[in-house]
Amino acid sequence: MTGTKICGLSTPETVAAAVDGGAAFIGLNFFPPSPRYLTPDAAARLALPARGKTTIVAVTVDPDDDLVDRLMATLRPDLIQLHGKESPNRVRDVAARSGVGVIKVISVTDASDLETARAYDGLVDHLMFDARPPAGSSLPGGMGAKFDWTILAGRRFARPYLLAGGLDPWNVGEALRQSGAPIADVSSGVERGPGIKDPGLISAFLEAVRRA
Repeated sequence: MTGTKICGLSTPETVAAAVDGGAAFIGLNFFPPSPRYLTPDAAARLALPARGKTTIVAVTVDPDDDLVDRLMATLRPDLIQLHGKESPNRVRDVAARSGVGVIKVISVTDASDLETARAYDGLVDHLMFDARPPAGSSLPGGMGAKFDWTILAGRRFARPYLLAGGLDPWNVGEALRQSGAPIADVSSGVERGPGIKDPGLISAFLEAVRRA
Protein backbone atom coordinates (compact mmCIF):
# COMPACT_ATOMS: atom_id res chain seq x y z
CA MET A 1 0.00 0.00 0.00
CA THR A 2 1.31 3.44 -0.97
CA GLY A 3 2.15 5.78 1.90
CA THR A 4 1.31 9.48 2.02
CA LYS A 5 2.85 12.60 3.54
CA ILE A 6 0.84 15.80 3.89
CA CYS A 7 3.37 18.59 4.23
CA GLY A 8 3.16 22.16 5.48
CA LEU A 9 0.20 21.78 7.82
CA SER A 10 -0.61 24.79 10.00
CA THR A 11 -4.10 24.40 11.51
CA PRO A 12 -5.78 21.86 13.81
CA GLU A 13 -8.43 21.16 11.14
CA THR A 14 -5.90 20.20 8.49
CA VAL A 15 -3.86 18.09 10.90
CA ALA A 16 -7.08 16.25 11.80
CA ALA A 17 -7.93 15.72 8.12
CA ALA A 18 -4.49 14.23 7.48
CA VAL A 19 -4.49 11.99 10.55
CA ASP A 20 -8.11 10.87 10.23
CA GLY A 21 -7.57 10.17 6.54
CA GLY A 22 -4.68 7.84 7.28
CA ALA A 23 -1.64 9.90 6.24
CA ALA A 24 1.54 8.03 7.17
CA PHE A 25 3.45 11.30 7.71
CA ILE A 26 2.63 14.93 8.45
CA GLY A 27 5.14 17.72 7.79
CA LEU A 28 5.49 20.91 9.82
CA ASN A 29 7.56 23.67 8.23
CA PHE A 30 10.39 25.61 9.93
CA PHE A 31 11.70 27.65 6.98
CA PRO A 32 10.84 31.32 7.70
CA PRO A 33 10.35 32.47 4.06
CA SER A 34 7.68 29.81 3.53
CA PRO A 35 3.97 30.72 3.83
CA ARG A 36 3.69 27.47 5.83
CA TYR A 37 6.25 28.50 8.46
CA LEU A 38 5.62 27.65 12.11
CA THR A 39 7.56 28.37 15.28
CA PRO A 40 8.69 25.26 17.18
CA ASP A 41 6.29 26.07 20.04
CA ALA A 42 3.30 26.48 17.72
CA ALA A 43 4.18 23.26 15.92
CA ALA A 44 4.44 21.35 19.19
CA ARG A 45 0.89 22.40 20.13
CA LEU A 46 -0.41 21.53 16.68
CA ALA A 47 1.20 18.09 16.71
CA LEU A 48 -0.18 17.00 20.09
CA PRO A 49 -3.33 15.27 18.74
CA ALA A 50 -1.28 13.54 16.01
CA ARG A 51 1.42 12.06 18.19
CA GLY A 52 1.40 8.29 18.08
CA LYS A 53 -1.09 8.27 15.19
CA THR A 54 1.24 9.32 12.38
CA THR A 55 4.92 10.12 11.81
CA ILE A 56 5.69 13.76 12.66
CA VAL A 57 8.27 15.34 10.35
CA ALA A 58 10.10 18.63 11.02
CA VAL A 59 10.75 20.23 7.61
CA THR A 60 13.93 22.32 7.59
CA VAL A 61 16.30 23.97 5.12
CA ASP A 62 20.00 23.91 6.08
CA PRO A 63 19.16 24.01 9.81
CA ASP A 64 21.84 25.09 12.27
CA ASP A 65 22.49 23.22 15.49
CA ASP A 66 20.39 25.68 17.48
CA LEU A 67 17.27 24.97 15.40
CA VAL A 68 17.83 21.22 15.64
CA ASP A 69 18.14 21.50 19.42
CA ARG A 70 15.00 23.66 19.72
CA LEU A 71 12.97 21.28 17.59
CA MET A 72 14.01 18.30 19.68
CA ALA A 73 13.24 20.14 22.93
CA THR A 74 9.80 21.38 21.83
CA LEU A 75 8.27 19.44 18.94
CA ARG A 76 10.17 16.16 19.44
CA PRO A 77 9.65 15.06 15.81
CA ASP A 78 9.98 11.50 14.62
CA LEU A 79 11.99 12.58 11.58
CA ILE A 80 13.83 15.69 10.40
CA GLN A 81 13.51 16.59 6.71
CA LEU A 82 16.53 18.34 5.20
CA HIS A 83 15.45 20.33 2.15
CA GLY A 84 18.58 22.40 1.56
CA LYS A 85 22.14 21.82 0.40
CA GLU A 86 23.11 19.61 3.34
CA SER A 87 26.17 17.43 2.64
CA PRO A 88 26.31 13.76 3.65
CA ASN A 89 28.48 14.78 6.61
CA ARG A 90 25.93 17.36 7.74
CA VAL A 91 23.17 14.75 7.40
CA ARG A 92 25.16 12.47 9.71
CA ASP A 93 25.65 15.34 12.17
CA VAL A 94 21.93 16.19 12.26
CA ALA A 95 20.97 12.55 12.75
CA ALA A 96 23.50 12.13 15.57
CA ARG A 97 22.60 15.42 17.26
CA SER A 98 18.83 14.88 17.09
CA GLY A 99 18.75 11.15 17.70
CA VAL A 100 15.99 10.73 15.10
CA GLY A 101 15.87 9.70 11.46
CA VAL A 102 16.35 11.95 8.45
CA ILE A 103 14.58 12.54 5.14
CA LYS A 104 16.97 14.07 2.57
CA VAL A 105 15.40 15.92 -0.33
CA ILE A 106 16.99 15.64 -3.78
CA SER A 107 16.02 18.40 -6.23
CA VAL A 108 15.30 16.98 -9.68
CA THR A 109 15.20 18.48 -13.15
CA ASP A 110 16.14 15.39 -15.15
CA ALA A 111 17.52 11.86 -14.72
CA SER A 112 21.08 13.06 -14.14
CA ASP A 113 19.99 14.60 -10.82
CA LEU A 114 19.15 11.14 -9.47
CA GLU A 115 22.90 10.44 -9.28
CA THR A 116 23.06 12.91 -6.36
CA ALA A 117 21.05 10.42 -4.33
CA ARG A 118 23.91 7.89 -4.31
CA ALA A 119 25.79 9.79 -1.61
CA TYR A 120 22.76 9.70 0.71
CA ASP A 121 21.19 6.32 -0.12
CA GLY A 122 21.49 4.07 2.91
CA LEU A 123 22.57 6.99 5.07
CA VAL A 124 19.05 8.37 5.60
CA ASP A 125 15.69 6.89 6.54
CA HIS A 126 14.11 8.15 3.33
CA LEU A 127 15.10 10.02 0.19
CA MET A 128 12.61 12.47 -1.28
CA PHE A 129 12.67 13.41 -4.95
CA ASP A 130 11.16 16.87 -5.46
CA ALA A 131 10.99 19.08 -8.55
CA ARG A 132 13.70 21.72 -8.66
CA PRO A 133 12.03 25.12 -8.12
CA PRO A 134 12.14 27.80 -10.81
CA ALA A 135 15.32 29.87 -11.06
CA GLY A 136 15.34 32.74 -8.57
CA SER A 137 12.83 31.16 -6.22
CA SER A 138 13.36 31.80 -2.51
CA LEU A 139 11.69 28.48 -1.66
CA PRO A 140 13.22 25.03 -2.21
CA GLY A 141 9.83 23.35 -2.71
CA GLY A 142 6.08 23.69 -2.34
CA MET A 143 5.89 25.56 -5.64
CA GLY A 144 3.75 23.12 -7.59
CA ALA A 145 6.59 22.37 -10.04
CA LYS A 146 6.79 18.88 -11.58
CA PHE A 147 9.45 16.68 -13.15
CA ASP A 148 9.27 13.63 -15.43
CA TRP A 149 7.99 10.92 -13.09
CA THR A 150 9.04 8.13 -15.45
CA ILE A 151 12.74 8.66 -14.66
CA LEU A 152 12.14 6.93 -11.32
CA ALA A 153 10.49 3.87 -12.86
CA GLY A 154 12.40 0.72 -11.91
CA ARG A 155 14.80 2.56 -9.59
CA ARG A 156 15.58 0.88 -6.29
CA PHE A 157 16.89 2.51 -3.13
CA ALA A 158 17.86 1.22 0.31
CA ARG A 159 14.69 2.55 1.93
CA PRO A 160 11.24 3.56 0.60
CA TYR A 161 11.45 6.98 -1.07
CA LEU A 162 9.00 9.87 -1.34
CA LEU A 163 7.82 11.43 -4.59
CA ALA A 164 7.04 15.16 -4.42
CA GLY A 165 6.58 18.09 -6.73
CA GLY A 166 3.30 19.27 -8.22
CA LEU A 167 1.19 16.36 -6.99
CA ASP A 168 -2.53 16.90 -6.38
CA PRO A 169 -5.69 14.78 -6.05
CA TRP A 170 -6.13 14.67 -9.85
CA ASN A 171 -2.63 13.61 -10.95
CA VAL A 172 -1.23 11.58 -8.04
CA GLY A 173 -2.62 8.30 -9.38
CA GLU A 174 -0.83 8.77 -12.69
CA ALA A 175 2.33 9.94 -10.92
CA LEU A 176 2.41 6.78 -8.83
CA ARG A 177 1.77 4.56 -11.86
CA GLN A 178 4.53 6.20 -13.89
CA SER A 179 7.13 6.35 -11.12
CA GLY A 180 6.35 3.31 -8.98
CA ALA A 181 6.94 5.52 -5.94
CA PRO A 182 6.12 3.90 -2.57
CA ILE A 183 5.23 7.21 -0.83
CA ALA A 184 3.53 10.34 -2.21
CA ASP A 185 4.18 13.78 -0.69
CA VAL A 186 1.92 16.79 -1.23
CA SER A 187 1.93 20.40 -0.09
CA SER A 188 0.65 23.10 -2.49
CA GLY A 189 -1.55 20.55 -4.30
CA VAL A 190 -3.98 20.48 -1.35
CA GLU A 191 -4.12 24.25 -0.83
CA ARG A 192 -6.73 26.83 -1.78
CA GLY A 193 -4.14 29.61 -1.48
CA PRO A 194 -0.43 29.91 -0.58
CA GLY A 195 0.03 28.07 2.70
CA ILE A 196 -3.74 27.58 3.23
CA LYS A 197 -4.46 23.86 3.32
CA ASP A 198 -7.97 22.64 2.52
CA PRO A 199 -9.25 19.68 4.59
CA GLY A 200 -11.43 18.55 1.68
CA LEU A 201 -8.49 18.49 -0.72
CA ILE A 202 -6.39 16.60 1.83
CA SER A 203 -9.12 13.96 2.08
CA ALA A 204 -9.41 13.80 -1.72
CA PHE A 205 -5.65 13.35 -2.10
CA LEU A 206 -5.55 10.54 0.45
CA GLU A 207 -8.48 8.82 -1.28
CA ALA A 208 -6.81 9.19 -4.70
CA VAL A 209 -3.66 7.50 -3.37
CA ARG A 210 -5.75 4.67 -1.93
CA ARG A 211 -7.37 4.14 -5.34
CA ALA A 212 -4.08 4.26 -7.27
